[in-house]
Amino acid sequence: MRAVVTVIGKDRTGIIYNVSKILAENDVNIEDISQTVMHDFFTMIMLVDLKQMTVDFSELKASLEAIGETIGMSIRIQHEDLFNAMHTI
Repeated sequence: MRAVVTVIGKDRTGIIYNVSKILAENDVNIEDISQTVMHDFFTMIMLVDLKQMTVDFSELKASLEAIGETIGMSIRIQHEDLFNAMHTI
């Protein structure tokens, strides 16, 4: 099972560290990552593997949202199927 993590907000030091730390602590593997900075805005999308995840999906989601609030970023996670369905025209 895979999921998509999106991160958006003002660029600052430590964004990737903070997000990847939560994922690593919960045995979520990052399969692919794309990031860019447009003017002062940071955007990142990650494809992650949840097969070895050690917590419930809702707990992982809450942890990511909490660290997002702490660092001033919008961090969302969605199952890959839901993400694909939402972005299909």
